[in-house]
Order: sequence, then C-alpha cells, then structure tokens
Amino acid sequence: MIQPITGTKTTHYHPLPDGRVQCDVCPRACKLHDGQRGLCFVRGAAGGAVLLTTYGRSSGFCVDPIEKKPLNHFLPGTPILSFGTAGCNLACKFCQNWDISKSREWDTLADQAAPETIARAAQRLGCRSVAFTYNDPVIFMEYAIDVADACHELGIKSVAVTAGYINDAPRREFFAHMDAANVDLKGFTEAFYRDVCAGELAPVLDTLRYLKHETSVWFELTTLLIPGLNDSDKELDAMTRWVVDELGPDVPMHFTAFHPDYKLLDRPPTPATTLSRARTIALSNGVRYAYTGNVHDEAGGSTRCHACGETLIGRDWYTLTAWNLTDDGHCRRCGTACAGVFDGPPGQWGARRLPVRLGA
Repeated sequence: MIQPITGTKTTHYHPLPDGRVQCDVCPRACKLHDGQRGLCFVRGAAGGAVLLTTYGRSSGFCVDPIEKKPLNHFLPGTPILSFGTAGCNLACKFCQNWDISKSREWDTLADQAAPETIARAAQRLGCRSVAFTYNDPVIFMEYAIDVADACHELGIKSVAVTAGYINDAPRREFFAHMDAANVDLKGFTEAFYRDVCAGELAPVLDTLRYLKHETSVWFELTTLLIPGLNDSDKELDAMTRWVVDELGPDVPMHFTAFHPDYKLLDRPPTPATTLSRARTIALSNGVRYAYTGNVHDEAGGSTRCHACGETLIGRDWYTLTAWNLTDDGHCRRCGTACAGVFDGPPGQWGARRLPVRLGA
C-alpha cells in the first residue's frame, strides 16, 4: 500500500511544464509527479511542492568521540551528539550504513526530537558539538539547519558528515550553518562514482573547492579504500595531488578500511598495508596530515608537526595518548601552528559510546 506523502515544505525545487516538480537539492534532479519520492526516498512531491518527510524524526542518537566522525583537528577528545534520519541521495554498493541510508523511513525512525530538544540534550550531556551523520544530512537539510541554529544559540557547534553531493544554491545555504564537516571523497574517477555510487565526481569536487575557498568551515576528507576499485597508486597519487593543488596541504585526509557489506560482498577486506601505502603517497605529495582508519595503527592515527616531526596528538583508536599542543594549537617544541580548531586543553571523552533516547 502506497502511503501518502506528508511533511515539511522545502524551497529547493521548481515546477516543470508537464506538471511534475524537480527537486534541486542535488545533481540527481529527481522529476516527480505528486505521490512520487526521489531516490533519497525522504523528499517527495505533494500538492505541486517537494516535502521533506523526515523532519523532526531520527534513526537514533548517540554520544560519540569527535574522532569517530572522523575529525582529528576539531576540538579533539570531546564528545559529540550524533544522529541521522533515513535515506540517501547516492546508491553506493559498499554502503556500511545501508540499514539506515537505504531503509524505508517508517521502519527506521523511532526517535522524535525538535531542534531545541536536541540542542538542550547536547548541552546536558556535555557535548561541544552535534553531528548530522549515519546518513547524508544534505537530504534532510531543513531539519539539520534548524538543529544547527538551535545549537548555536547554546554555544554548541554543528558538524556535517556528508558525501558533498549537493547543488550550488542549497550547498551555500546548508554550509552557512555548519562549523565543521567530514566529506566522503569516495574515489577519484568518474567511472567509480558512476558504476559503484550511481553519482558523479565533479559536483563533489565543486563542494570541496567551495568549502575551502568560500567558507570558514573546518573540513576533513575520508576515502574508504576498496581493493581493486579505488586503491591503485595512480588514483591515490592523482587524488592527493589534486587535494594539495586545489585545497592546500592542511586539509586532513583519512584512508579507511573497507569490509564486505551490502551489495559489494565479492571484495576482500582492505589490508592494513593498503592504508599505509595511501598515507605514504599522500605525505609524499605534500599532504601534511594523513591518517589510517578502521585499523589499529597508532602511528597512522596520530598527528605530527609538519615542521619538526613532534607528535602533537597521539591516538590509539579514539583515545588520546599524547598532547603536545598549546591551547591555541601550536607545537610546543617549535611553535608551528597545527591546522584545525583547538580551544584549550583536549577533552577526555575517549572511546566511549553512549546511546541516548530523547523523545519528542
């Protein structure tokens, strides 16, 4: 039985001559008759408008370490209240959150919370920031923006964990409300985006250029390396050179390990040596902060001063093991600034994970 589409009216759409409406949030440009939903599933047409059907509803809330997003240079050691909704505007065959990103919303959205409720919960739980994560926040941007604004009223920062697959006008509106982001740069060829993610690379690169050159949003990059698909020396060399040339050497890059999941079960898990190889290529091409993830690698997870080699932040998984930064983010040995957002001594949240229920 088809359920009627109800929800919050959005702004990024326009009517078409044939009576349909086109959603303009992302490059997919879904053209919808009344009663139809876009590929993301959570934006649908009703009454000649596009509605967001997940406003105020979440797949769950959890307090995580900020390093899990992953953000290594944004308020290290602090807890972050994380939540997502349902749906996604890409169709990655390897999605490791597929139970959320590809779910039908009424199967997933158990928690309800107004923006002000989330902000007060973050304050009560001692979180310095709130993350829109688990699925891509660009598809629930109206809800994310309202939550970010409510958080800012209480001095709490907002973090987007996103694939950056978004058009120019909504991109500008969305990131105007964000303090930090981790952008999932899934690969560095159009073929990979087309064949494995059902998307395009170029709009993601546009998002990265925009973040670097037109905003003050702190952002880091994550690439999940899949054996035989996006992990060649040639592709990693091209990607890391592009990052340094277009974004500069200070944007941190995280290379993380794939495990077989969702529709990509025929590939082996990523060897730790692949992540180390990617990190070496990045560093040799001028990336100052390159990390390995989803593996136990304290050396690959720690931050070093690019000038003198001092360990600035030691990390064992999500636990900080060393801290040699001044309160404003300079190396205590040589005085060189470490790129990032630092505010006093590090937090002490560690690797804890605390699921929470908020209610309406």
